[in-house]
Amino acid sequence: MTVLATATTTVTPESTQQAIGYPSLFLLVLIGALVPIVPTGALVSSAAVVAFHQTAPFSLALVFVTASTAAFLGDMSLYWLGRRGLGSKNGSRWLEAIRSRAPEERLTQAQEKLAEHGVAVLVLSRLVPAGRLPVMLACLLAEWTMRRFARGNLPACLAWAVTYQLIGILGGSLFSEPWEGVVAAVALTVLISAAPSLWRRVRPAK
Repeated sequence: MTVLATATTTVTPESTQQAIGYPSLFLLVLIGALVPIVPTGALVSSAAVVAFHQTAPFSLALVFVTASTAAFLGDMSLYWLGRRGLGSKNGSRWLEAIRSRAPEERLTQAQEKLAEHGVAVLVLSRLVPAGRLPVMLACLLAEWTMRRFARGNLPACLAWAVTYQLIGILGGSLFSEPWEGVVAAVALTVLISAAPSLWRRVRPAK
C-alpha cells in the first residue's frame, strides 16, 4: 500500500498535467495558426521546457508531434479558407485577415522569392518572424493547389516545431526550475519575433 501511495503521489500530478497540457497545446497552436495573434512559438518553447523537466518518457517527442500537427492543420485550414475567399465574389474575412498581415512590400518580396525558389520559400517562411502569411498569400495569388501547398507546408511545420522546441530545451537546461526556463524561453522567442520589426525601424535612421 505504501508503494502504491508513493507511486500515486509521484505519477498522478505529471500524468494529469500531460492529459491537460497536450490537448491545450494542440488547440492553442491550431487557433494561433488560424488567428495569428497567439504567440505559438512561445507556447511550443514553454511546453518543451516543462517536458524537459518531466520524468515521463517521450514527453519531448509528444510536444513535437502535437505542435507540428496542430500547426500543419491550422495552416491547411487557413489556406483552404483563403482559396474559398479568392473564389468568392464578396471575398471573405479570412482572406482579408491574411491580406491585412501581408504588407504590399513584403507580399511583393514573397512573390518574387516564390517564383524563384518555389517550395523552399514556403519552408523557410515559418522560421522567419511574420514571414508565414505573406508567403501564404503569395501562394494563394499564384493559385497553388492544396496538395502543392501541403508538400511545402509539412516540412515547414516540422522545422518550425523543432526550432522552437530547441529554444525550450535550451531554456530548460539552463535553469533547474521549470518556471525559470519558461520565462527564459518566452523572452527569447519574443525577442526573435520582435527583431525584424526593430531592425526595419533602425535601418532607415542610418
